[in-house]
Amino acid sequence: MKTKLIALTTIIASLTLASAAEIKAPNGGRIIESVTPHAEFLVTADKKVEIRFLDDAGKVVAPGEQVVTIVMGDRSAPTKLAFTKDGDKLVSDKAVAEGKNLPVVLQIRAKEDEKATTVKFNLNMSTCSECKLTEYACTCDHH
Repeated sequence: MKTKLIALTTIIASLTLASAAEIKAPNGGRIIESVTPHAEFLVTADKKVEIRFLDDAGKVVAPGEQVVTIVMGDRSAPTKLAFTKDGDKLVSDKAVAEGKNLPVVLQIRAKEDEKATTVKFNLNMSTCSECKLTEYACTCDHH
């Protein structure tokens, strides 16, 4: 019985990891898996941030009542970004701060008065030599 339970647990864990790994960023951004629905974080050519929400199959779904804010850059003079709906995405009101490797604090609320999910990462704007994506969205295993 114990062996069957361990085998079942292993299979379930494998399926869970496989389904999470299958979600690809439709626009080459970074997948934020700690929110439901998942989100794609993307810096555009004009240095604005776009947030798209994704279902479990990785398809873009229209934003609902989510509230997204970002604080990034130098702690003594941080850049604060707010977002507005634009079709199937949320778009930042300002461009990202100057620099190649910026600390980011991303907060996503399902609704205005709900608790935020906070994600912290470095926005590394260098290009990965293996997958050719920007490092903040790199899909390689070298991290």
